Amino acid sequence: MKERWSAVGAAVLVPLSLITLLSHSEPARFAVSALAMVPLAGLLGDATEELATHAGPRVGGLLNATFGNAAELIVGVFLVANGELEVVRASITGSIIGNLLLVLGAAFFAGGRRHRELRFSAVAASTGVSSMVLAVAAVLMAALYARTAHATEFRVESVSIAVAVILMVMYAATLVFSLVTHPEPRPLAELQEGEATMSVRGALGLLALSGALVAVESEILTSALEPTVRAAGLSRLWVGLILVPIVANAAEHWSAVRAGLHRKADLSVAIAIGSSIQVALVVAPLLVFAGLGFGHHLHLDFPVFDIGAIALSVTVVAFVCYDGITNWLEGAQLMAVYLILAVTSFFLGSR
Repeated sequence: MKERWSAVGAAVLVPLSLITLLSHSEPARFAVSALAMVPLAGLLGDATEELATHAGPRVGGLLNATFGNAAELIVGVFLVANGELEVVRASITGSIIGNLLLVLGAAFFAGGRRHRELRFSAVAASTGVSSMVLAVAAVLMAALYARTAHATEFRVESVSIAVAVILMVMYAATLVFSLVTHPEPRPLAELQEGEATMSVRGALGLLALSGALVAVESEILTSALEPTVRAAGLSRLWVGLILVPIVANAAEHWSAVRAGLHRKADLSVAIAIGSSIQVALVVAPLLVFAGLGFGHHLHLDFPVFDIGAIALSVTVVAFVCYDGITNWLEGAQLMAVYLILAVTSFFLGSR
C-alpha cells in the first residue's frame, strides 16, 4: 500500500514539475518539485527495504544504513554544485535536529497517545547519542579553529577535510559495532518483517529510477531556490534548516511515526537517531568532498546558531532516552523544542 501511494504521487507530481519548467514562476517550480520529492523519497526507501528483505538482517541493515538518506545526499550535492553553501550547512543542521526532535518526538507522541508507555533499548539509544556528541565536537572544533587568528582558507579547508575523514571512519566503526560485534536484533528484525513484494531486479530498477528522478527534481529545486527566496521573502537559513530537510526526509518521518503507533519504539529510535548519525557522519563529510570536486569548498565552519541547535537537540534527546521508557508528554516536549528552533530561525533572516 505504501509503495502504491508513493508511485501514484510520483506519477502525478513529477510530470507536473516538468510542466512548470514552461512557466515563468520560479516559486511554482520550487513548490511542485519540493512536493514531488516526498513520494520519490518514499520510493527510494521502499526499494531499499525490498533489497534489505532479500539480503537478510546483516546485509539488510547495511543497505538501510547506506541508502537511508540518499535523497538528502542528492539534494545536497546539487546545492553544493550551485554554490548554495549556506543552505547546505543549514540543511545538514535541519536534518539532524528534525530527526532528533520532530521525528522522534512525533513517534513518541503518537505511540504514547495510543499506549501508556513505550519501551526501547536504552543501550542502543545511548550509543547513538554518543555518536551525535562526536558530531557536535567535530563541527564545534572546526568552527572554533576558523575563528582563531591562525586560521587561513587553506588551513580551515584542511581541518574540514581531516574531520570529514575521521567522521566517516567512525561511522564505519559504528556499523561494525551495531551490525557485527554488538547487534541489536529487535529493530533490525522489525525493519525487515514481512515478505518481499518484488524481485531483486525490480527493487534495483526502482532504486535506480527513483534516484534518477530525485536528481532531476533536485536540479529543478535548487535552480529555483534563489528566486523563490527573494519572491517569498523567506530567509535562506529557514529554507535550509526547516523546509529542505522535511521534504527530503518525509517518507522516513512517517516510517518512524508508524513504528511508534505499533509500539515499536526501538524501531522509531533506530530510524530517527540512526538517520541523524548518517547525516552527521556520512552525508556532511561526502558533501565536503563534493565541494572540492565542484570548486565550491564546503567547510565544516558551521554558524553558532547551527552548532547550538545541534548541541541542544542531542542534550534533550539524551535526557529523554536515558531510561529506555517514554510517553506522549516527552514526545510533545521534543516537538516543542523543535518548534522553538523553527520559530527562532524564521526571524534570524538571511545569513
